[in-house]
Amino acid sequence: MSSPPPRPRKIVLVGYRGVQSLDITGPFEVFAMANRFGGAALYEPILASPEGGAVVCNSGLTLAGSVAFADLPGEVDTILVAGGDQAGLYAMRDAGVLEWLKARVATTRRIGSVCSGAFVLAAAGMLDGRRATTHWEACDEMRAFRPAVRLEPDAIFVADPPFYTSAGVTAGIDLCLSLVEADWGPDLALAVARNLVLFMRRAGGQTQYSTGLNVQAAATPRLRSLVAEIGADPGGDRSLPAMAGQVGMTERTFSRVFLKETGVTPAAFVEMARVDRAKALLETSDWPLARVAERAGFGSNDGLHRAFQKRVGATPGAYRERFGRKGAGQI
Repeated sequence: MSSPPPRPRKIVLVGYRGVQSLDITGPFEVFAMANRFGGAALYEPILASPEGGAVVCNSGLTLAGSVAFADLPGEVDTILVAGGDQAGLYAMRDAGVLEWLKARVATTRRIGSVCSGAFVLAAAGMLDGRRATTHWEACDEMRAFRPAVRLEPDAIFVADPPFYTSAGVTAGIDLCLSLVEADWGPDLALAVARNLVLFMRRAGGQTQYSTGLNVQAAATPRLRSLVAEIGADPGGDRSLPAMAGQVGMTERTFSRVFLKETGVTPAAFVEMARVDRAKALLETSDWPLARVAERAGFGSNDGLHRAFQKRVGATPGAYRERFGRKGAGQI
């Protein structure tokens, strides 16, 4: 006799006037696809808002039929607060939402946020003393708004159960894929990711944006070509004298100008570029770690491990286990 199908887990996605539409529809698609590929109604995603009815997004798109908080079922598995514009977030804090969330903590397995929705959780005091993230552009504002939050600005998502926060917009999809994986295993999460045509499922330790592009965009023309060259070949001679000589500056002047224009020191940028190169090699090759370290510009395995623990929060081996392609050929 076959076992009965599991009861759907109720996932409440919280919207409001001014919400970012993709913060709602992205997670909705993940859970809907999980039902499709899981062969059963594993999840019941519910769009909710303080008063119910239509939700007008910051793009002008209208999402119909949200359920009012007062009409939600008593038993809810997960609540995710979406991000949105500043006016919408302020209105959420003044609409009894904080009290509603606090009342739900004891009976809800997971409470999380997408993008700037983290400000609602922070305003409720739920993230004090906890690790969390939000959109990288809002990190300084979060630090000023709630200093007690242990902000991780370079994370795609952060799990500090029972609270879960994700970075900007599409990172909500990564967070929800991780929830599906935790609930039903990696095969289902991977099937959903493939169907959504995601380039790669990202773990929480991956950066929100490209190190090279971010620094290159900030640099003026006199440093931009050097930054691009380091990103393309981080394994070359990237000593301070070599880089300073390449742009015709003294070491002291170069260090000062580089930090002023890019916001990071030359050594920090070289390390980040080397970590990015090592990530690519770990994802696409089956080279031993010693060769990865050498090709990425690290002097040793120890240097590779230290940089990964610092920048990624994981070992190179753990990163490869999560993102590597088994049996990949040499590149």
